Amino acid sequence: MSKSWTWIAPYTFAILAVLLAGPLLSSLALVQSVSVPYLQLSGPNTFRLGANLLALVILWIFAFVASQQIPDNGRGSSFLRNLLLPLTTLVVILFANKAFRTVGLPLVEQMGPSRFALGYAIGLVGSGLWLTAAWVLNRSSLREAFAPHSQTRRQGAQTLSEDEDAGQEETEAPSEPKSIAATSTISSYTPGMLGRYRVLKELGRGAMGLVYLGKDPTIQRFVAIKTMRLDQIDSDDKLQDVKARFFREAESTGRLSHPNIVTIYDAGEENDLGYIAMELIEGTPLKQWARKPNLMPVNEVLLTVATVADALDYAHQQGVVHRDIKPANIMLTKDRVVKVMDFGIAKMASSSKTQTNIVLGTPTYMSPEQIAGKKVDGRSDIFSLGVVLFELLTGQLPFTADNLSAVLFSIAHHPHPAIQTLRQDLPPMVQEIVDRALQKELPHRYRRAEEFAVELRACLQSLAA
Repeated sequence: MSKSWTWIAPYTFAILAVLLAGPLLSSLALVQSVSVPYLQLSGPNTFRLGANLLALVILWIFAFVASQQIPDNGRGSSFLRNLLLPLTTLVVILFANKAFRTVGLPLVEQMGPSRFALGYAIGLVGSGLWLTAAWVLNRSSLREAFAPHSQTRRQGAQTLSEDEDAGQEETEAPSEPKSIAATSTISSYTPGMLGRYRVLKELGRGAMGLVYLGKDPTIQRFVAIKTMRLDQIDSDDKLQDVKARFFREAESTGRLSHPNIVTIYDAGEENDLGYIAMELIEGTPLKQWARKPNLMPVNEVLLTVATVADALDYAHQQGVVHRDIKPANIMLTKDRVVKVMDFGIAKMASSSKTQTNIVLGTPTYMSPEQIAGKKVDGRSDIFSLGVVLFELLTGQLPFTADNLSAVLFSIAHHPHPAIQTLRQDLPPMVQEIVDRALQKELPHRYRRAEEFAVELRACLQSLAA
């Protein structure tokens, strides 16, 4: 028997032992001479009924434990996991009724046949409704079990920084002949375990590579696992350098502890696959509100961006620069909590590239110094957040062109349009904030994200007055 299934044995043996013990004990002369006046049962019937009911209780406990042991993989196992308990409850009620009708009939008479029948009917209907509801609510898992593997990726909002928006590919600096940096080659390899995490299924593709839904079996916590292939690096010296930078960046971002920053739990390497385990967030990325007619109210935009600025300022004070601020990397949870995702991911991904002078990021949100391949600091994130603010307020980007090279040139050299020409209802203070955040020269931009947040909240208070 596989070690992972050894927990079944004690329950199986206990059920069999109880079912065998009932008839054996009831056949003893001592038991046959005993009666239970209060229950109006003979000794043998009391032992048989007790054994049957105890076996059913053990069976129900076994089903409960099994439902916790079965993996929640979003497919057939999830379907079985959620149906096991209501189905077992229905079986227990049916066999308990049979036991009372055969060896416990005096108890039924004492309780009242009509009352007993009513309780039995309520139990049947309740467990039947529970089973039906579990089936209906989890039928998608059943469909996933029979669907092709390519169709089993998780639907809905995840903590994925997917770069699949049009015109938002990862790019390299213009000093290189090519304008788009190719993503690392990813095979269809799906690991069973990454470190201590059990990999449940593939979620999608992020800046580094494939992203998986994982679970920490020790504390039963679900995580998002972002991976990067290390076996594509041909030089041993380069591989060691990449690993060192990868784990150094993971360590620095893992030290961030802020309510508005997605937490990184762990980083490791398994079978030439670097991975980062992080907080799994369910919500909606801001890109859902970046186009008309789905724009957020102005006050909500200002508050959201101010919250992001606070998180960025905290990270910058810890020496961590995001490098890829964009609406897809900012999540609003179901409770309307702002979460900034993927700190340092762009730098980790760029460490796997063999070319030089590559800057990974999303072109339309990059700062001029990032495009130029210069060393960036927190002020680069401020510029990117200014682009996000402009987009959330107007439904369009401040820098657009017919091709990628023209977009990059526009960011580096052309002024952004006046935001009030695109949306006349905005107060002048919003125009001033956007203008300062999008300054191309570093000395003219906000020095710290904290200053950005303070002015956004001051503008918000002026709107409320």
